[in-house]
Amino acid sequence: MWAIPVASVMIGSLITILPLVATFPVLPPLGLMTLLAWRMLRPETIRIWSPLPFGFFDDLVSGQPLGSAMLLWTLAFLIVDLLDRRLVSRDFWQDWVLAAGAIAFCLIAGRLLATPLAAHVDTVLLFQVIAAVLLYPLVARLVASLDTRRGQSA
Repeated sequence: MWAIPVASVMIGSLITILPLVATFPVLPPLGLMTLLAWRMLRPETIRIWSPLPFGFFDDLVSGQPLGSAMLLWTLAFLIVDLLDRRLVSRDFWQDWVLAAGAIAFCLIAGRLLATPLAAHVDTVLLFQVIAAVLLYPLVARLVASLDTRRGQSA
């Protein structure tokens, strides 16, 4: 049953367009985090090509340059997949480190693609990376509960 993973990643991307009033825009990339959590928990539910359409959807709703999330999410997904195949066994801490690296890569590379180098957004970007890395276990737990419900309904 692939509908729950697909819907959860798309809803994660849509959450970033909610009208939240914040003096410090540090909302993490929840679509990417959900995609990575599904990849870490159940690699068979998310195909290797799936970051491409998910990234396209995220580009459409987030306002990033078209193709940036498509490229970055796919690269991050491929790197995580490559590293995952090299690991003999994996635990939660390794998942967290892999996801943190992928999230940081996507956010930093997205900043380099979307804004001029003279823009002073590095401090905000650092806080966004920290917030995303710290929230990843919560997203992973949410995905695990969705997977449990998905298993019960099948």
